[in-house]
Amino acid sequence: MEKHALITGGGTGVGAEIARHLAQTGVKVTIAGRRPEPLDLIAKANSRIHAITADVTDENSVAQMFEKATQANGPVNIVVANAGAADSAPFAKMELDSFQRMLDVNLTGTFLTFQKGLQNLKGQEYGRLIAIASIAGLRGYPYVAHYCAAKHGIIGLVRSLALELASKPFTVNAVCPGYTQTPMLQRSIDNIMKKTGMDEEKARAALYSTNPQQRFIQPDEIATTVAWLISDGARSVTGQAISISGGETQ
Repeated sequence: MEKHALITGGGTGVGAEIARHLAQTGVKVTIAGRRPEPLDLIAKANSRIHAITADVTDENSVAQMFEKATQANGPVNIVVANAGAADSAPFAKMELDSFQRMLDVNLTGTFLTFQKGLQNLKGQEYGRLIAIASIAGLRGYPYVAHYCAAKHGIIGLVRSLALELASKPFTVNAVCPGYTQTPMLQRSIDNIMKKTGMDEEKARAALYSTNPQQRFIQPDEIATTVAWLISDGARSVTGQAISISGGETQ
Protein backbone atom coordinates (compact mmCIF):
# COMPACT_ATOMS: atom_id res chain seq x y z
CA MET A 1 0.00 0.00 0.00
CA GLU A 2 1.33 3.42 -0.97
CA LYS A 3 0.98 6.11 1.67
CA HIS A 4 0.11 9.69 0.76
CA ALA A 5 0.19 12.33 3.49
CA LEU A 6 -1.38 15.76 3.23
CA ILE A 7 0.14 18.23 5.71
CA THR A 8 -1.35 21.66 6.29
CA GLY A 9 0.95 24.46 7.33
CA GLY A 10 3.69 22.51 5.60
CA GLY A 11 5.90 25.35 4.44
CA THR A 12 7.74 26.15 7.66
CA GLY A 13 8.53 24.91 11.14
CA VAL A 14 6.96 21.69 12.36
CA GLY A 15 4.94 21.08 9.19
CA ALA A 16 8.01 21.32 6.97
CA GLU A 17 9.95 18.97 9.26
CA ILE A 18 7.15 16.40 9.19
CA ALA A 19 7.02 16.65 5.39
CA ARG A 20 10.76 16.11 5.02
CA HIS A 21 10.82 13.22 7.47
CA LEU A 22 7.89 11.35 5.93
CA ALA A 23 9.21 11.87 2.40
CA GLN A 24 12.56 10.40 3.46
CA THR A 25 10.76 7.28 4.66
CA GLY A 26 9.09 6.81 1.26
CA VAL A 27 5.72 8.47 1.87
CA LYS A 28 4.27 10.67 -0.86
CA VAL A 29 3.67 14.09 0.65
CA THR A 30 1.50 17.05 -0.27
CA ILE A 31 2.11 20.22 1.72
CA ALA A 32 -0.39 23.06 1.83
CA GLY A 33 -0.41 26.61 3.11
CA ARG A 34 -1.36 30.15 2.23
CA ARG A 35 2.06 31.36 1.07
CA PRO A 36 3.51 29.66 -2.03
CA GLU A 37 7.13 30.75 -1.58
CA PRO A 38 8.05 28.66 1.51
CA LEU A 39 6.01 25.72 0.22
CA ASP A 40 7.89 25.73 -3.08
CA LEU A 41 11.25 25.80 -1.30
CA ILE A 42 10.38 22.65 0.64
CA ALA A 43 8.96 20.90 -2.42
CA LYS A 44 11.97 21.70 -4.63
CA ALA A 45 14.27 19.98 -2.16
CA ASN A 46 12.52 16.58 -2.43
CA SER A 47 10.81 15.04 -5.45
CA ARG A 48 8.34 13.19 -3.20
CA ILE A 49 6.90 16.48 -1.88
CA HIS A 50 4.24 18.40 -3.82
CA ALA A 51 3.08 21.90 -2.82
CA ILE A 52 -0.33 23.54 -3.16
CA THR A 53 -1.79 26.73 -1.71
CA ALA A 54 -4.87 26.57 0.50
CA ASP A 55 -6.62 28.37 3.36
CA VAL A 56 -7.75 25.96 6.10
CA THR A 57 -10.36 28.44 7.36
CA ASP A 58 -12.21 28.33 4.02
CA GLU A 59 -14.35 25.25 3.34
CA ASN A 60 -14.14 25.49 -0.45
CA SER A 61 -10.39 25.98 -0.31
CA VAL A 62 -9.98 22.88 1.87
CA ALA A 63 -12.12 20.81 -0.52
CA GLN A 64 -10.02 21.99 -3.47
CA MET A 65 -6.86 21.23 -1.49
CA PHE A 66 -7.79 17.55 -1.28
CA GLU A 67 -8.85 17.46 -4.93
CA LYS A 68 -5.50 18.89 -6.06
CA ALA A 69 -3.56 16.61 -3.72
CA THR A 70 -5.35 13.54 -5.09
CA GLN A 71 -4.74 14.63 -8.66
CA ALA A 72 -1.04 15.06 -7.96
CA ASN A 73 -0.26 12.07 -5.73
CA GLY A 74 -3.26 9.76 -5.66
CA PRO A 75 -5.69 9.12 -2.78
CA VAL A 76 -4.83 10.79 0.52
CA ASN A 77 -4.74 8.32 3.43
CA ILE A 78 -2.78 10.35 5.99
CA VAL A 79 -4.05 13.77 7.08
CA VAL A 80 -1.89 15.96 9.31
CA ALA A 81 -3.76 19.07 10.47
CA ASN A 82 -0.78 21.19 11.43
CA ALA A 83 -1.74 24.71 10.33
CA GLY A 84 -2.10 27.04 13.27
CA ALA A 85 -1.48 30.46 14.71
CA ALA A 86 -0.68 31.91 18.13
CA ASP A 87 -1.25 35.28 19.74
CA SER A 88 -1.15 36.66 23.27
CA ALA A 89 -3.03 39.27 25.29
CA PRO A 90 -4.38 39.70 28.83
CA PHE A 91 -7.87 38.25 28.94
CA ALA A 92 -9.44 41.56 30.01
CA LYS A 93 -7.98 43.24 26.92
CA MET A 94 -8.51 40.38 24.49
CA GLU A 95 -10.46 41.52 21.44
CA LEU A 96 -13.24 39.40 19.99
CA ASP A 97 -11.58 39.44 16.56
CA SER A 98 -8.40 38.00 18.06
CA PHE A 99 -10.33 35.33 19.95
CA GLN A 100 -12.25 34.37 16.82
CA ARG A 101 -9.08 34.20 14.73
CA MET A 102 -7.53 31.71 17.14
CA LEU A 103 -10.65 29.54 16.85
CA ASP A 104 -10.83 29.90 13.08
CA VAL A 105 -7.24 28.93 12.30
CA ASN A 106 -6.58 26.37 15.00
CA LEU A 107 -9.93 24.68 15.71
CA THR A 108 -12.12 25.30 12.67
CA GLY A 109 -9.12 24.67 10.43
CA THR A 110 -8.63 21.27 12.02
CA PHE A 111 -12.36 20.50 11.80
CA LEU A 112 -12.49 21.29 8.07
CA THR A 113 -9.26 19.44 7.33
CA PHE A 114 -10.43 16.34 9.18
CA GLN A 115 -13.94 16.44 7.70
CA LYS A 116 -12.75 16.71 4.11
CA GLY A 117 -9.97 14.25 4.85
CA LEU A 118 -12.44 11.70 6.19
CA GLN A 119 -14.45 11.99 2.99
CA ASN A 120 -11.28 11.04 1.10
CA LEU A 121 -10.77 7.98 3.31
CA LYS A 122 -14.07 6.37 2.31
CA GLY A 123 -13.48 2.94 0.86
CA GLN A 124 -9.86 2.79 1.96
CA GLU A 125 -8.45 0.09 4.25
CA TYR A 126 -6.04 2.41 6.03
CA GLY A 127 -6.30 5.95 7.31
CA ARG A 128 -4.67 8.28 9.80
CA LEU A 129 -6.00 11.62 11.02
CA ILE A 130 -3.45 13.50 13.13
CA ALA A 131 -3.78 16.96 14.66
CA ILE A 132 -0.70 18.86 15.74
CA ALA A 133 -2.26 20.45 18.79
CA SER A 134 -0.24 21.76 21.73
CA ILE A 135 0.41 21.20 25.39
CA ALA A 136 -1.89 24.23 25.64
CA GLY A 137 -4.65 21.76 24.80
CA LEU A 138 -3.89 19.86 28.01
CA ARG A 139 -3.37 22.68 30.51
CA GLY A 140 -3.85 26.42 30.83
CA TYR A 141 -1.37 29.25 30.36
CA PRO A 142 -1.79 32.94 31.19
CA TYR A 143 -2.28 35.49 28.39
CA VAL A 144 -3.23 32.89 25.78
CA ALA A 145 -6.78 31.97 26.85
CA HIS A 146 -8.03 32.07 23.25
CA TYR A 147 -5.19 29.82 22.04
CA CYS A 148 -5.72 27.38 24.91
CA ALA A 149 -9.46 27.31 24.23
CA ALA A 150 -8.86 26.41 20.57
CA LYS A 151 -6.30 23.72 21.36
CA HIS A 152 -8.51 22.19 24.08
CA GLY A 153 -11.23 22.07 21.42
CA ILE A 154 -8.95 20.09 19.13
CA ILE A 155 -8.38 17.47 21.84
CA GLY A 156 -12.14 17.10 22.32
CA LEU A 157 -12.62 16.79 18.57
CA VAL A 158 -9.94 14.10 18.33
CA ARG A 159 -11.32 12.04 21.21
CA SER A 160 -14.88 12.17 19.90
CA LEU A 161 -14.00 11.38 16.29
CA ALA A 162 -11.76 8.50 17.35
CA LEU A 163 -14.75 6.81 18.98
CA GLU A 164 -16.94 7.41 15.93
CA LEU A 165 -14.35 5.74 13.70
CA ALA A 166 -13.23 2.97 16.07
CA SER A 167 -14.91 0.25 13.99
CA LYS A 168 -13.07 1.37 10.86
CA PRO A 169 -9.37 0.96 9.92
CA PHE A 170 -8.72 4.61 10.76
CA THR A 171 -7.13 6.22 13.80
CA VAL A 172 -7.43 9.77 15.10
CA ASN A 173 -4.82 11.30 17.40
CA ALA A 174 -3.34 14.58 18.55
CA VAL A 175 0.31 15.39 19.12
CA CYS A 176 0.77 18.00 21.85
CA PRO A 177 4.20 19.62 21.88
CA GLY A 178 5.47 22.08 24.42
CA TYR A 179 7.25 25.22 23.24
CA THR A 180 9.00 24.14 20.04
CA GLN A 181 12.03 25.69 18.32
CA THR A 182 10.31 27.23 15.27
CA PRO A 183 9.98 30.65 13.62
CA MET A 184 6.67 31.10 15.47
CA LEU A 185 8.48 30.58 18.77
CA GLN A 186 11.07 33.18 17.81
CA ARG A 187 8.29 35.69 17.23
CA SER A 188 7.03 35.00 20.75
CA ILE A 189 10.52 35.53 22.14
CA ASP A 190 10.86 38.79 20.22
CA ASN A 191 7.50 39.92 21.60
CA ILE A 192 8.56 39.18 25.18
CA MET A 193 11.79 41.13 24.66
CA LYS A 194 9.87 44.08 23.23
CA LYS A 195 7.25 44.20 25.98
CA THR A 196 9.46 43.45 29.00
CA GLY A 197 12.91 44.64 28.07
CA MET A 198 14.38 41.18 28.74
CA ASP A 199 17.39 40.07 26.75
CA GLU A 200 16.94 37.04 24.48
CA GLU A 201 18.44 34.54 26.90
CA LYS A 202 16.06 35.53 29.69
CA ALA A 203 13.09 35.65 27.30
CA ARG A 204 13.84 32.12 26.12
CA ALA A 205 14.25 30.87 29.68
CA ALA A 206 10.91 32.41 30.63
CA LEU A 207 9.21 30.24 28.01
CA TYR A 208 10.90 26.93 28.68
CA SER A 209 10.91 27.34 32.47
CA THR A 210 7.81 25.12 32.79
CA ASN A 211 9.56 22.25 30.93
CA PRO A 212 11.23 20.00 33.54
CA GLN A 213 13.99 19.28 31.02
CA GLN A 214 14.59 23.04 30.74
CA ARG A 215 14.74 23.11 26.94
CA PHE A 216 12.64 23.69 23.85
CA ILE A 217 11.15 20.78 21.94
CA GLN A 218 12.78 20.21 18.55
CA PRO A 219 10.68 19.75 15.37
CA ASP A 220 12.22 16.35 14.62
CA GLU A 221 10.77 14.99 17.87
CA ILE A 222 7.28 15.79 16.58
CA ALA A 223 8.01 14.41 13.11
CA THR A 224 9.18 11.06 14.46
CA THR A 225 6.07 10.82 16.63
CA VAL A 226 3.90 11.35 13.55
CA ALA A 227 5.92 8.69 11.70
CA TRP A 228 5.16 6.24 14.50
CA LEU A 229 1.45 7.10 14.52
CA ILE A 230 1.14 6.29 10.81
CA SER A 231 2.92 2.96 11.23
CA ASP A 232 1.20 -0.42 11.62
CA GLY A 233 2.63 -0.61 15.13
CA ALA A 234 0.30 2.22 16.18
CA ARG A 235 -2.87 0.76 14.66
CA SER A 236 -4.49 0.44 18.12
CA VAL A 237 -3.48 3.94 19.22
CA THR A 238 -6.47 6.22 18.74
CA GLY A 239 -8.15 9.05 20.60
CA GLN A 240 -4.88 9.99 22.25
CA ALA A 241 -3.32 13.37 23.04
CA ILE A 242 0.38 12.58 23.08
CA SER A 243 2.36 15.07 25.14
CA ILE A 244 5.85 15.94 23.92
CA SER A 245 6.80 18.31 26.68
CA GLY A 246 9.76 17.07 28.69
CA GLY A 247 7.45 15.90 31.45
CA GLU A 248 5.41 19.09 31.80
CA THR A 249 2.22 17.02 31.75
CA GLN A 250 1.94 13.52 33.18
